[in-house]
Amino acid sequence: MKQALKTILLAGIVAGILDGVSAVVILGKLDFAAVWKYVASGYFGKSAFAGGNEMVIYGLLFHFTIALSWAIAYYLVFAKINFFSNHPILGGLLFGILIWLVMAFLVLPFSAIPKRTFSVIGAIKNVAILMLCVGLPISIITNKLGKR
Repeated sequence: MKQALKTILLAGIVAGILDGVSAVVILGKLDFAAVWKYVASGYFGKSAFAGGNEMVIYGLLFHFTIALSWAIAYYLVFAKINFFSNHPILGGLLFGILIWLVMAFLVLPFSAIPKRTFSVIGAIKNVAILMLCVGLPISIITNKLGKR
């Protein structure tokens, strides 16, 4: 149990940091506060953009909660599927695509985030970030440290 918790926390924190840095640098064009207020708007709606540092903190908390949730899901489900444990690189990349699909089509539409028009370039950027910065590190860390 202790090893499982360590594995999940490490995978979730690493994925959260990598994804967060990518979001700020690539998507947010280095506007740290705007990125995290955008994340906070998933719960608070447009009022998050008018908020101050508390919205940035909420955005960071929501972001890391989601990253840890994906690490838990991988640890409990995907690491037990032979394909994902036998092919951690490909499995992690596929897991990143699954994360994008779930977030883009199930989570975000039901959140309070202001609606945007679909952009193929934006989708490609988001998928790539989730594949490389979330799915891949979660898979590699879980397959290296997690006990099966």
